[in-house]
Amino acid sequence: MEFNQGGNARRRFLQQAGFAATSLALAPMQSFAAATASIPVDNGERELVAYPQKRPLMRITTRPPHLETPFSVFNEGPITANDAFFVRYHLANIPTSIDADSYRLKIAGRVTRELSLSLAELKALAPAVEVVAVNQCSGNSRAFSTPRVFGAQLGNGSMGNARWVGVPLKAVLEHAGVLGDARQVSFNGLDEPVLPTTPDFIKALDIDHALSGEPIIAWSMNGTDIPFLNGYPLKLIVPGYFGTYWVKHLNQIEVLDHVFDGFFMKTAYRVPDNDCMCVEPGTAAAKTRPIARLKTRSFITSLHDGSVVHAGRRLELKGIAFDGGTGIRAVDISVDGGQSWKSAVLGKDLGKYSFREWRFGMTPLHKGELPLMVRATSNGGEVQPLEATWNPAGYARNVIETTKINVA
Repeated sequence: MEFNQGGNARRRFLQQAGFAATSLALAPMQSFAAATASIPVDNGERELVAYPQKRPLMRITTRPPHLETPFSVFNEGPITANDAFFVRYHLANIPTSIDADSYRLKIAGRVTRELSLSLAELKALAPAVEVVAVNQCSGNSRAFSTPRVFGAQLGNGSMGNARWVGVPLKAVLEHAGVLGDARQVSFNGLDEPVLPTTPDFIKALDIDHALSGEPIIAWSMNGTDIPFLNGYPLKLIVPGYFGTYWVKHLNQIEVLDHVFDGFFMKTAYRVPDNDCMCVEPGTAAAKTRPIARLKTRSFITSLHDGSVVHAGRRLELKGIAFDGGTGIRAVDISVDGGQSWKSAVLGKDLGKYSFREWRFGMTPLHKGELPLMVRATSNGGEVQPLEATWNPAGYARNVIETTKINVA
C-alpha cells in the first residue's frame, strides 16, 4: 500500500507495516515487546510500538490505532515532534492509501456555490497562515479520575503542540458564499464506520466560530506534510478547542441551517453545563453541552514521581503550561502542599494557543520525599483548581499537578 505525499512522488507508507490488503487497521512496523512505558496509575503499563512515521509510542488500542506520547517527550521542548505526536481515531475503517493528486475537499450545503477543491486549488485560495496550537484529547488524564470512569484509561500523554500551516476556514467558506440562514458548519473525514449501525464521526462548529478566522484547514505540521496517522493531507485545526474537533483526513464541509444533531455532537463529547464542567462523583448532570475550549493546565516535565535529587544541590525545574486561547500569565511552584507559592520564569511566547515553557530554580535542603506542585494562571484569569473535579466521561481534567520526588 502506498500514499502520495506531495508532487507526483509515490512514497511507501505501509509496506513495512506488515499490512494485509484485506485489513481494516494499521499494523505496527515493529513490536517492542520488551519495551513498555508506565501509565502512572493502577492500570499498569503500555507496550511501546512504532507505527509508520512514528517513534515507539504507548499503544492504547490497535483497531483503530490509538497511541499515546510517553510523557518524557514533553521535556524535549515546547514543540512536539511529528514522530512523537499522539494518535487518536474513533472509527476502525481508516484510510490506508491516499493519492494527493486526486484528493478533493468538498464544500456544500447553505452556500452560493458548491466547491470541490484540489489540494493545489485550496493552497492557492488564500495566503497561508501559521498557528502554534495544542491538540489535546478530551479524555487526556482520564485514568486519574476518582472514582474511575468508562473510556480509554489515558495518562497525560494524549496531547501535543505543533506549528500548523494552512488557510483560514473563513476564506474557504467565503469563497463558497455562506447564505444568511447558516447556523453551523459540519466536518467529516475519510475514516468510516465498519458497521452501518455505527455513527459516522462528524463534528460541527457554530457559524460565528467557523467564520472567526480562528480555525484553519492545515496541510503542514512542523514544516512538513501532516503525518498520515495525524490526518494527512488535510486536518481541521481548531486552536484552543479540544482535539475532538480537529477532524483528520478532512474531505467534506457542509454549511447547515440548523444545529447538527449527529451522535458525536448530540450524545458524545458532552460535559456538565456549568463552569467547572463537573458533578459530584457517581452522579449525572441535569444538563450537558458539547465540550469546547481547553482548560488551563501545567506540568513539570524535567522530573517524574520517584525522581531522586540531592540535598544542597541546585535544581532547575522545567515544564509546560497552556490554556484555551488567552495565553499563560503566570506559573507558580509550591513545595509545602500549596500553602505558599513562588513564581517560575516563563519561556518564549509562541502564541496564545501554544505550550508555554517555564523554569524554576531551587535548592532542596532536607532529605526525604518532596512534593512539587505546579499551578498556571491564564491571561483570562483562570487558575487551576487545587482539588480535582469529576464528570462521568473523565473529560477536561486540569487539577494542580503534584510530582513527588525523593531528596537524598
